[in-house]
Amino acid sequence: MLGHVETRSVSPVFVGRASELGVLNEALARAADGPGGEPQALLLGGEAGVGKTRLLEEFSAAAAREGAVVACGGCVEIGADGLPFAPFSAALRALRRQLPDELAQAAAGQEEELARLLPELAEASRRPDSRHGEEGMARLFELTVRLLERVAADRTVVVVLEDLHWADASTRHLLAYLFRTLRTGRLVVVASYRADDIHRRHPLRPLLAELDRLRTVRRIELSRLSRAEVGRQVAGILAQEPDPAQVDEIFERSDGNAFFVEELAVAAHEGCRTGLTDSLRDLLLVRVESVPEGAQRVARIVAEGGSTVEYALLAAVARLAEDDLIEALRAAVGANILLASPGGDGYRFRHSLVREAVSDDLLPGERSRLNRRYAEALEADPGLVPADERTTRLASYWYHAHDAAKALPAVLDASVEARRRHAHSEQLRLLERAMELWDVAPDAVRSALRPVDYVEVYPPCGCDPASTPLRYLDLMAEAAVAGRLCGERERALKITKRALHLLQEEDDPLRAAWFWVQRSRLVQAQARGDGRQELARAQELVRGLPPSEVHAEVLALVAGWSWLHEPGPDVLSDAQRAVDYARMVNADEIELTARLTLGGLMVDAGDIASGLAEMYEVKDQVAERRLTAVVGRSHVNLPSVLEGIGRSTEAIDILGEGLRLTQETGLLDSEAWVWLNLAKSLFSLGRWDESREAAVKAQTIGEGAKPRGGGSTQFARLALARGDIAEAVRQLDAARVHFGTHDPMHQHNLPMTQVAIGIAVAEGRLLDARAELDHALGAGFPPGTQRYAWAVLLAAASAEADARGLPVAEQGRASVVERIRKAARSLATGAPLWQAYELWVRVELRRAEGRRIPDEWWEVAAAFESLERPYDLARVRYRLAEALLAADAGDEERARATELLRLSLAVAEHLGARPLAEAVALLARRARLTLDHAPGEPAPAVADPARALGLTTRERDVLRLVAAGRSNRGIAEELFISPKTASVHVSNILAKLGVSGRGEAAALAHRLRLFPPETSAAQAVG
Repeated sequence: MLGHVETRSVSPVFVGRASELGVLNEALARAADGPGGEPQALLLGGEAGVGKTRLLEEFSAAAAREGAVVACGGCVEIGADGLPFAPFSAALRALRRQLPDELAQAAAGQEEELARLLPELAEASRRPDSRHGEEGMARLFELTVRLLERVAADRTVVVVLEDLHWADASTRHLLAYLFRTLRTGRLVVVASYRADDIHRRHPLRPLLAELDRLRTVRRIELSRLSRAEVGRQVAGILAQEPDPAQVDEIFERSDGNAFFVEELAVAAHEGCRTGLTDSLRDLLLVRVESVPEGAQRVARIVAEGGSTVEYALLAAVARLAEDDLIEALRAAVGANILLASPGGDGYRFRHSLVREAVSDDLLPGERSRLNRRYAEALEADPGLVPADERTTRLASYWYHAHDAAKALPAVLDASVEARRRHAHSEQLRLLERAMELWDVAPDAVRSALRPVDYVEVYPPCGCDPASTPLRYLDLMAEAAVAGRLCGERERALKITKRALHLLQEEDDPLRAAWFWVQRSRLVQAQARGDGRQELARAQELVRGLPPSEVHAEVLALVAGWSWLHEPGPDVLSDAQRAVDYARMVNADEIELTARLTLGGLMVDAGDIASGLAEMYEVKDQVAERRLTAVVGRSHVNLPSVLEGIGRSTEAIDILGEGLRLTQETGLLDSEAWVWLNLAKSLFSLGRWDESREAAVKAQTIGEGAKPRGGGSTQFARLALARGDIAEAVRQLDAARVHFGTHDPMHQHNLPMTQVAIGIAVAEGRLLDARAELDHALGAGFPPGTQRYAWAVLLAAASAEADARGLPVAEQGRASVVERIRKAARSLATGAPLWQAYELWVRVELRRAEGRRIPDEWWEVAAAFESLERPYDLARVRYRLAEALLAADAGDEERARATELLRLSLAVAEHLGARPLAEAVALLARRARLTLDHAPGEPAPAVADPARALGLTTRERDVLRLVAAGRSNRGIAEELFISPKTASVHVSNILAKLGVSGRGEAAALAHRLRLFPPETSAAQAVG
């Protein structure tokens, strides 16, 4: 009877989970639906033992019956360490077993790179990719996603990734990338995790929060079983209907946890009820203690070996006769303590909770001895474990064996392997472990260690690398870069601080400069500053030294920083010097980066042809040579410069190429900037809906705050142009939060200022608009900022012109107009777009002074007709029509104005630019022009414009006084009504106009020219 119960401790009845299984099956159906499929991403969470694995087994079996290919992989824990990419490697290995030809075809041409995840595909290069760690990792991620999409193009594929709570950081990053960028394929990806392990500081917690924000990811929380479900589970285990009292007791003690239900049911059946305590460890160890001592010993060995232990390795560590080992394993498997691994070549615990309890029960000396045995066995026969796990597991075994002499070299080997696989989080952990072991390892061991290579442009010592020992500073340099690449920037900052402290005792300016460069990058990324102070320290250290890669990189970074923060004539020479130094030391990628900066600065300085030629040459070289370290900058900076001089169509062509390259190389942040620049160029070309979609992409894909800030600014521009002021305010606030105050840049601040002025004007807050302008003028417009500054000056000049005649605008207006005019004279006009803006600002300032000269507006219109700016051209044509109609227009001028307004209205309606469309329509009504009839037909009579807005005669009179700045009491005195009645009229007017306050109503009335400015309030009433 006992044996019968043991073999059925896993319930043969799948209990409950109907709704959760329904969600999984629905995802499977959606993935398989349609010709291209719709990828599905799901997260399955629940406490340990609640039944996640059983649910996934049932779903996988059902999916396989439907013809899907199912590939499973689990996160592997070795001691306290996770293996890099373990679940993905296991899943790809399972796919290769089931679809060898299809996987080979999908991986064709990329085998060498994908071998970092699946060594069977090819012999990956043993030389670590030290210079392009970030780009290499991104490319590996992108190739993995595209591989899965290709395999799932013609068949349904289910990928199950278990135990994410053990996932290494590289696995977490790859999973986040997969969930964010899956586009096509009949693919279902389900990842499970132990929810009760996710404490506040658990590294999986931020990932879960990030994935929750993705609308494409569905999250399933697996709850405990109900009392009725526990009864059905116990009946299945015992193969008979249980006693209700027994079910009540098991339900009460297990709280509905499926695993605890099984353990309690078996224990109760065996008569061990009184021997159990409420202690979790006692509960979990009851079954282990019930098997023979030999089986218990094997269980202890397996518990310390990792999540899964290969049979051959287990045999080498156990040192038992083969028959005795098999007998012990048979007892452990029969008692459902151990299970054969999915591949059939090893053993694992049936539940990780039992493994943890057994491991925790080991004595300290016993744990060290077992790890030493594992390490010695693996050293004696490396073939005992898969090749891609060998170095990591050996390092873990020696480390937990507390043998520093053996552990230090093994840990360093594992760190090199992690870097080669772009598993930078694991590399950082291993390097920190190496630094921990450094002082306790024997001198003879340390002196025998050699650098594999030097990270990025970290300077070699100038000695023969073959005979020069590895230094502690070399470890710190590797760790600092690994921390930066994996996002552990605070840890990296601490490492650089310690390194610079050590370097105070040495005369090594190049190394010190290199560490200051790292700190500059890190403080910017952590929003702790703009990085200039750190770059200045590096620049001071390399001054006067012979040319070197470090020197060239410092110069290139300083020039790039100055271009964005403090542009000026000196920066051009700095960029040229960076190019020269990079050429002297054959640092190709530093040279190309510096040349991009140089080309952009040349364009800003007015040498547009030469600057663009320089940038185009770099772009072509980068694309031809596949230089991933520069591909992002080349396809972001050049289109941005083209957009800035008005060549938007040309920019879009390069941005399309940039999207392809950044997606192929997996450069998420660079791809986000490409999308953002695309949004700006599409806006300029009048493709506003596409512009919004591109901005959404920029915010979704980008991992940094700045692409999100740029996306919010673009949303605010669109909302303002379409008349959604509340949305513009919300998005502007979001942009300011994203950008923060730690790293101000003109390219971010000036577009926000332009939007802020527009919002203030739309809400009737002219003084606030002036305050925004005053802040911008106070900060100044350095050379190179004209592409942003012209738009700010135009918004301010238009605001002053529109406010002419308002009492609030009179005081100080002349001074504001003169300040705008003075600022405009300081801006460059070397590009046709800048020339057009200069003309427009000049004419708007004359309009603000009460002068409307049609000939000047014709000049502005002619300038914009040759540019790719339909919205700007529509606004200029509206103003030209207004000027024609204001100057004693005859029939010819009225005909021209009519045609201009028709063109403007057509553009406004196409774009959804409601304020412009309303202004055009109102001007036409005031001038008694008909915009929807054939030329030559007489214009029908137009109703009073105020009545066209739904206002009564009395409300029209009240609005005139509101526009003149009168209070309710003043309105009441003018119209001989009570203040309360005046207040009611004002409320009705605000509701009809769809505005939120008196100032906004006054601004709307003035902007739409409801009342001629020369008409006084008394005349209006009289």
